[in-house]
Amino acid sequence: MQIPSLEKEVSPEEWKLRCDLAAAYRLVALYGWSDLVFTHISLRIPGPEHHFLINPYGLMFDEITASSLVKVDMACHKQQDSPFPVNPAGFTIHSAVHEAREDAHCVLHTHTQAGVAVAAQKGGVLPISQQSMFVLSSLAYHDYEGVAFRAEEKPRLQADLGRANFLCLRNHGLLTVGRTVADAFLSMYTFENTCRIQVAAQAGGGELVPIGADIIASAAEASRVQTGGLGGSFVWPSLLRRLERVDPSYRT
Repeated sequence: MQIPSLEKEVSPEEWKLRCDLAAAYRLVALYGWSDLVFTHISLRIPGPEHHFLINPYGLMFDEITASSLVKVDMACHKQQDSPFPVNPAGFTIHSAVHEAREDAHCVLHTHTQAGVAVAAQKGGVLPISQQSMFVLSSLAYHDYEGVAFRAEEKPRLQADLGRANFLCLRNHGLLTVGRTVADAFLSMYTFENTCRIQVAAQAGGGELVPIGADIIASAAEASRVQTGGLGGSFVWPSLLRRLERVDPSYRT
């Protein structure tokens, strides 16, 4: 699929954001977290207009490029000429988070098997792995209200999220927020692995050993030291290098 490049049509700052967001879509596909075309990653463009970048609806995540991303407003109305449709219903959750959290520049949502499995458990995320510590240090829950396309659900979702960076959408999936694409992606990497480990540990059938509350309380600082501030100065560049080896077309 040939998509005309927008590199010369947008600011250098926007182009950098487009490349990062396209990379995140490709990485979600690479790690097996996509659900065909039915989830989204949104990214705020700095400025008073409150514009966002989101995926063109109907493209698989491994097809998305920097130029194919669509610029929308808070109501998911297109703000640029694009041959691709967008999915306003799919933007409902994202717009709710962006409205309530000025710091949530990037919102990443998945429907993975492990994520939904844990979201369906009454106990939610259990403190049984090193990965779970980082999630539990900033985790919130939102109860399922059906397919999330109704605006009246937004205030409840916003209240449930609060200042957390990880949100377990019960019976639905996982959501992370970050100041950057890198932050939101690495948070989801940790969240997804937390769920995979939990489901695998439960399948083993043995008694699980919980991590103490005092250790969990120290996890936020441990995360900052270990990753260089979530997205960090070394994790995201290494992921981009992997993409360059696999398929560099995301930045076209």
